[in-house]
Amino acid sequence: MAEQAETLRRTPLSRDRILHAAVALADLAGIESLSMRNLAQDLGVVPMALYKHVANKDELLDGMIDVVVGEIDPPVRDAGWKHTVRRRILSAREMLRRHPWAPLAIESRNMATPALLAYLDSMVGALRAGGFSTDLAHHVMHAMGSRILGFSQELFDASRRAGRSGATDPEPPAAFPPEVAARFPHLAEIAVAASHDDASVVGQGCDDQFEFEFALDLLLDGIERLHQEGWTSSRPPGERQDG
Repeated sequence: MAEQAETLRRTPLSRDRILHAAVALADLAGIESLSMRNLAQDLGVVPMALYKHVANKDELLDGMIDVVVGEIDPPVRDAGWKHTVRRRILSAREMLRRHPWAPLAIESRNMATPALLAYLDSMVGALRAGGFSTDLAHHVMHAMGSRILGFSQELFDASRRAGRSGATDPEPPAAFPPEVAARFPHLAEIAVAASHDDASVVGQGCDDQFEFEFALDLLLDGIERLHQEGWTSSRPPGERQDG
């Protein structure tokens, strides 16, 4: 292990090496630990050496996002739009499990990175290849939201946090605090209706695997129905075609 680390430190510095080292550092210690100084120390170089390859920390973060997005499985040829979209979204989710800092990093950027744009473009391409109109494809991407990147915000985590008020002895994760449950009984009832596996959560505040796939399949089934009906956004509100 020591020999491998020494060999890596002797490898000529490059943008690719810097980005992968930054990803590894964020994976190990969290995105908040990432600084040009810490990264340079890990690479065995002075901080100024990094700036020959990345202009600043913003460019570093963009490059890191492109590295991890590049881990998402490519489309399977002739697999059908529904299978392709579902498989790639779940692959994106697996990527986020390996890199739990990525959702926050992606959401923090003002503009999508090239690899992220390419991924989103290919997902729209899968819909168009499946016969979707540009109109329906547009609304599908909005409906998917962050779920198309493999994550979504968990509803009940925020609700439970709202009732804790900094308490040092919070209720078990599956239950609302008593005072919150008394005010919002219906939410409290469904919050304990099923257990959630904390080990399957992509990141803090994100839903677990079962709930994610449940919602994803609901969306995909609904999208499939609209596609078969020839749905368009120009149809008057409330009007629908019988299947």
